[in-house]
Amino acid sequence: MDRRKSLKSILLGGVASGLAVHGCNPKPEATTEETLAVNKYAYGRTPKEQEAIEELLSETFFKEHEMTTIAALCNLILPAEDGLKGALDAEVPDFIEFMVKDIPEYQPTLRGGLMWLDHKCNTEFDVEFIAASEDQQKSVLDTIAFPDITIPEAERPLEIQFFSLMRNLTLTGYYTTKIGIDELGYKGNSPNVWDGVPEHVLQQHGVSYDEDWLAKCVDQSKRGTLAEWDENGNLLT
Repeated sequence: MDRRKSLKSILLGGVASGLAVHGCNPKPEATTEETLAVNKYAYGRTPKEQEAIEELLSETFFKEHEMTTIAALCNLILPAEDGLKGALDAEVPDFIEFMVKDIPEYQPTLRGGLMWLDHKCNTEFDVEFIAASEDQQKSVLDTIAFPDITIPEAERPLEIQFFSLMRNLTLTGYYTTKIGIDELGYKGNSPNVWDGVPEHVLQQHGVSYDEDWLAKCVDQSKRGTLAEWDENGNLLT
């Protein structure tokens, strides 16, 4: 199994299942660009949800340096490769910024972890994380990316909790966008194909289909066609 498939299995296996987006809604007085930026989150929200989302969108938690570091991390966790798009294509850093405002308990872990990354890189390479080479960045991440599963998550060091949360958020952010859903090949709910009651069941009850009705009701080529009836209640199509 390659790395990308392994990451998908983490998501589909439920590691990130508890990280759900609560959605976003555009501000009433937003400019055209602002409306376009947030309108994609507006579908299916109640007025109360929209009000809460608007309040979250009006706030900023991460500083510019932190967002740049998050973007670098997201790109390392899920880069665009082998013809597939990556976390940055799906605007995952913005998703993470939203999530820490919606779920404030994430804030200490993520902010503390970002500080740890810079401290670690400064100690080992005399540069901050975003200024380190990709090999240097990966060498630091390798020390926190593979936790001891025998130790409960809450008892693991902060930096390991940080990377686990960051990885889960990155995967959730990516695979809940259209880009990620298309990559998974997820079709969503769809109607089953029904071709009538099985013949042996009809025989057990001594009944059979009327051929005219059978042609009208069990024709899969017309499954997307709405039924039409005449004024006497007879099925036309």
